[in-house]
Amino acid sequence: MIIKILGSGCKNCAIFKKNTETALKEVGIEAEIISVEDFKDIAAYGVMSTPALVINEKVVSSGKVLKPKEIVKILKK
Repeated sequence: MIIKILGSGCKNCAIFKKNTETALKEVGIEAEIISVEDFKDIAAYGVMSTPALVINEKVVSSGKVLKPKEIVKILKK
């Protein structure tokens, strides 16, 4: 599984990445987490507000920092 955090590299992006790592541990899933900070790459996903979460090339959330429990729900789908 490849997970991408789209954003400028701001504080919220760092929190989002940490929350994602916490959620992955909780459900026992191993994944590669990639931070995407280039705005051209972010725009290619059609994302207008960051941070955004992309799982296996599908945008599943944008514009807010999800809590670990919210990420767990997405991962279990």
